[in-house]
Amino acid sequence: MKIYLASPLFNEEEIANIDKVEKLLRAKGHTVYSPREHEYRGAEAGTHEWAMQIFMEDRQFIDWADCLVMLYYGNYSDSGTAWECGYAYGTHTPVIVVQLGKDSNLMVHCGSHTNVTMEQLENFDFEMMPKYNYQGSMF
Repeated sequence: MKIYLASPLFNEEEIANIDKVEKLLRAKGHTVYSPREHEYRGAEAGTHEWAMQIFMEDRQFIDWADCLVMLYYGNYSDSGTAWECGYAYGTHTPVIVVQLGKDSNLMVHCGSHTNVTMEQLENFDFEMMPKYNYQGSMF
């Protein structure tokens, strides 16, 4: 399975979780596109050229993917990660939300194919793609 891994990557906890999930998914035999491994260095960070290159490549790889795995920290949500999740939903790419936060937003969970914890992701069957509803409160 080709998987796009969407997650914020701005602090040590987020990077550690991305690293863990990259390894987990690859150990299960999946091909993973993780944006943090494809940092564009052809232009100065923050410029329009830099931003467009990242945007176009990330969108291309969401289109390439069989599904998108989103590391979700609750109502704190990186706007880029939220956009990736919404774009995948809009293009009928299944979104697997890995709930890592204590609260949640209904748009993320209702727009996903399934909702799992990190522990459930370890045994998730990507071929059968079971559906699990988020069990917490949504706002």
